[in-house]
Order: sequence, then structure tokens, then C-alpha cells
Amino acid sequence: MQETAFFGKTYAEAMELLTEARDYLAYREPIDRETLMPVERLQFCGETMRLTARLTQIMAWLLAQRAVHAGELTQHEALGEHCALAEHAICMEVGMETAEAMPRRLAALLDRSQRLYVRVARLDELARRQLA
Repeated sequence: MQETAFFGKTYAEAMELLTEARDYLAYREPIDRETLMPVERLQFCGETMRLTARLTQIMAWLLAQRAVHAGELTQHEALGEHCALAEHAICMEVGMETAEAMPRRLAALLDRSQRLYVRVARLDELARRQLA
């Protein structure tokens, strides 16, 4: 089975977002963190962890689906307990009051990663319905 155009675009979007997040966390995050008050730094650290959790979950799910398309896994295996899209409570949360206090670049990454996580969660739900 070949990848659909939609899946390919979603995967490419996730990779682009992952690269942007990596660059932000490696180069800009230390500078932004230093401009914050101690309480804001704590929130900032929590939000960078949320960003990382979202991207990790998204990429793990997409890679499992890619393995299905390559014939390396069955859809049942890819949607199993160990490959499930996890951390819904953490990843779906949108801390609006926290986001307003975050540096603009991090806030944009958080917004984009949350929207992508929601889309992938819908794909996961659809795949599970088809499997049932």
C-alpha cells in the first residue's frame, strides 16, 4: 500500500515542525529563558516539555503508520498499546494564560504543535474505527 498524499503532507509538516522546534530549543530557547522572571521560567520549562511531548507522540505515531504502509507492521500492531498516541491530557491542553506569557516564537510552536496533535489524534481515532 502506498502512502496517501495527505499522509505524506502530514509527515512532512511534522518533520518541518520538529526541525523548527529543535532549532528553537538549541539556539533561541536559552536566550528567551534568561529574559523571564523565575515563575515565568517554570511555566516556560513546562511548555517546552509539552512541545517536546507533542512532537514525540506525533512522530512516533506517524512512523508507526509509515511502517504499516511499508508492510513492516500490521495496522493492528501500529495501533496497539505500545504504539498508541499517548499523553492526550498533556498534549491536548492549551494553557492560554501561560501561552500569553511565553515568548512569541515558543507560543507559535506550541500553537502549531497542538493543532497538528489534534489532527493526528483524529487520524488515530479514524484508523481505530476502521480496524474495529
